[in-house]
Amino acid sequence: MTDVSEGKERAVLLPEVDNDLVEDIASLIESGQRGMVVNLLTDLYPADIASMLHHLPTDDARTLFDWLPKDIAGEVVPELDDEYRAGLLQFLPSHRIGEVLDEMESDDAADVLADLPRKIVEDVLHRLEDAAEVKGLLEYEEDTAGGIMGTDYVAVLESMTVGEATEEVRRNAESVEPIFAVYVVDASRRLLGIVPLKRLLLSRANAKVSTILESDIISVTPEVDQEEVARLMERYDLVAIPVVDGERRLIGRITVDDVIDVIREEAEEDIQRMSGVSREEMTSSVIKMSRGRLIWLLVGLVGAFLSALVIHSFAGEIEKAVVLAMFIPVVMAMGGNAGIQSSSIAVQGLASGDIWATDLLRRLGKELVVALINGLVLAVAITVMVVAISYTGFLDNENIGRLSLTVALALLTVIIMAGAIGASIPLLLDRFGVDPALATGPFITTSNDLLGLIVYFVIATQLYL
Repeated sequence: MTDVSEGKERAVLLPEVDNDLVEDIASLIESGQRGMVVNLLTDLYPADIASMLHHLPTDDARTLFDWLPKDIAGEVVPELDDEYRAGLLQFLPSHRIGEVLDEMESDDAADVLADLPRKIVEDVLHRLEDAAEVKGLLEYEEDTAGGIMGTDYVAVLESMTVGEATEEVRRNAESVEPIFAVYVVDASRRLLGIVPLKRLLLSRANAKVSTILESDIISVTPEVDQEEVARLMERYDLVAIPVVDGERRLIGRITVDDVIDVIREEAEEDIQRMSGVSREEMTSSVIKMSRGRLIWLLVGLVGAFLSALVIHSFAGEIEKAVVLAMFIPVVMAMGGNAGIQSSSIAVQGLASGDIWATDLLRRLGKELVVALINGLVLAVAITVMVVAISYTGFLDNENIGRLSLTVALALLTVIIMAGAIGASIPLLLDRFGVDPALATGPFITTSNDLLGLIVYFVIATQLYL
């Protein structure tokens, strides 16, 4: 009980990273107070120091990072955004970068080098203690199992005893962290199974490792996409997953902390793509931010212009009944909203693995039923609204029946159509290897606006006019 309260007290006493602290640190940096700055930062978590670097002016951030002891810098670097980190490190001397990377896990060091210019990578690599391991990791794509795996793990031969395996864990305790289980391999390093750390500690010292191992294990190859790795670990409640080559030789492992980063990055990327922006915007220049957004705004502009052409092509019908123009925003907005709802569910389901690309017909049928129910409710609601407003004298009562029927039928049709498009497009894109997140946002909204207007005016021409 005392330990908990003491822990809380220490947490409360930690300096709070806010604008005041950032300004104080900036003032100390400008006056060259290196000792005071380092003393202040030793009380902060690495993530808080990373946050401070992001909020400091560029020159002050570079100075601050250069002042950090190499062990603290090695903990801070993995907490920085990729693009910001690359911009910060490439101005440092190669020997300083090497010192910092030597304090990091091999997979984190490889991630850092992957974002740096080739010349800097070549200068830094030969300075690293684990140069061979890091160089090997750089050969894998960044978003694959090989790109996020670490080469630090504890492996023992099946012929060893529990006592010998336990001693192997002790020998590697400092260099391998965390240790969840011991991997069991044969003489050719082919993975045979795992022994959870708890089982190893509770087994007799003279027992053979081969008698207590779990042979039914889940592993991945280096080429597997990082999203699939995250899904496997989430589905089977794994804290670590081994990585093997084509001959099942053990080459690395992926731990739960790596997967948490993947889940966050992929979720952020999907949300940003739905909005038509890129994931690097927080650290990008104004030109890069503008370029990343502009393409989707241009797509939206083209769609809006086509919608304007549709409205112009029905100008004669609108002149005959100006009241039709009143419901254009209703049809466009409701179609866009329904499409976004359906596509968002489809994208989320594909990302989590709950929906497969082969589920197109089943998913489409379900969305059509949902759209039909919602469309009927909305059609009734808009009918009531139109009739109610006609009694205020705002609308002409003479053709109110046909007008309400026109709007209601158009709304019902557009809702069903938007639901079908929103559900099917992400699944089709996924089947063809295109990120389904691109289906939402500007794409779905623009297509539903255009098709919704055509449907509305066709129905209005047939029923109202």
